Amino acid sequence: MSLSLNQKTINRASLAEAVDACARAGIEAIGVWREPLADVGVERGAKLVRDAGLRVSSLCRGGFLTGDDRDAALDENRRAIDEAAALGTSTLVLVVGGLPPGSRDLAAARERVADGVAALAPYAAAAGVRLALEPMHPIYCADRGVLSTLDQALDLALRFPAAQVGVVVDTFHVWWDPRVEAAIARAGDRIAAYQVCDWILPLPPDALLARGLPGDGYIDFRTLGAAVARAGYRGDVEVEVFHADVWAAPFDQVVSEVVHRYAEHVAPTG
Repeated sequence: MSLSLNQKTINRASLAEAVDACARAGIEAIGVWREPLADVGVERGAKLVRDAGLRVSSLCRGGFLTGDDRDAALDENRRAIDEAAALGTSTLVLVVGGLPPGSRDLAAARERVADGVAALAPYAAAAGVRLALEPMHPIYCADRGVLSTLDQALDLALRFPAAQVGVVVDTFHVWWDPRVEAAIARAGDRIAAYQVCDWILPLPPDALLARGLPGDGYIDFRTLGAAVARAGYRGDVEVEVFHADVWAAPFDQVVSEVVHRYAEHVAPTG
């Protein structure tokens, strides 16, 4: 496993700026987000990454399959699949979506997710892209992700071939789960992406911006990383941080700190 910078960690950066920052720091992979990719266009974005000698560890994000307009959601996800294929990554991260407006029916929302994944999986497979279901911490269940545990994500992924649907292990979302190590072992070759950041306190008013750099909080990255390695994962490790102070800092300063924190807290030691 080796370090990848998820582009969201330097959120103000354009794709060109993020690619350049990675290249200057000697980081060989980047997790790309669709919005800055759209700013330059998929063809030019793919060329920027290639010309810098980087690989794309994942594309973020597809998903949001729980809304009322199913056809629009599926069309948007097909576009995301096409973008992932054009970038040369086999991993499209899916943030599956929260409860529809006015709904309290979690079971129905989860079935909408399953229905959407079933509709998209063959299209993704034909493009050489795997849908990576990201379970999210329960604080995001209402608005972002009705899959709250790795086991829940796996239960859905296992309905499909492993090459079509996998899961994301994101330390921020799964570290609290008493079954997390068992679930990681169960995931095995279903692990499509491994993302790391820390759980910090106090939580900011906007809980979406509660992710710290590794070492700033409470997560045991060595234990989780060892479990992911035992499960057979050999892909990139994306550092993905959502925090206002991190986003406000100079790009090279953040990237340098990411490299340092990865080596100190995350990288395999043996």
